[in-house]
Amino acid sequence: MDKKELAERDKRNKKLGKKGEKLAAKYLKKQGYKILKKNFKNPFGEIDIIARQGDVVAFIEVKTRLSDIFGVPSEAVTRDKCRKYALGAKFFFAERNVACTIRFDIIEIFNGEVNHIISAFEGR
Repeated sequence: MDKKELAERDKRNKKLGKKGEKLAAKYLKKQGYKILKKNFKNPFGEIDIIARQGDVVAFIEVKTRLSDIFGVPSEAVTRDKCRKYALGAKFFFAERNVACTIRFDIIEIFNGEVNHIISAFEGR
């Protein structure tokens, strides 16, 4: 692939990712979550969605795919990504005094279908 093709592919992937994040936020709102932040940039990376439901604050990685040729979307969440999310969560709470339970979820968007995997980082 040449530079132009790579740039076009990157552009398509970003557009697909943004579409998936919008769908995930809409889904979460329907489930009774309050969206606290989207695309939370921090020194360790970016957290797609931070949402609260009751006393739970969920840090959510959204993975969108059109095909399973490279596996299901959640398989793209590596141990390193989980570690960066945990550090990002600490950073998020550094200047906040909030009593809550913290959870790390993945929302897969595959062919327009939403699959919310709760406490997805356990065992990774």
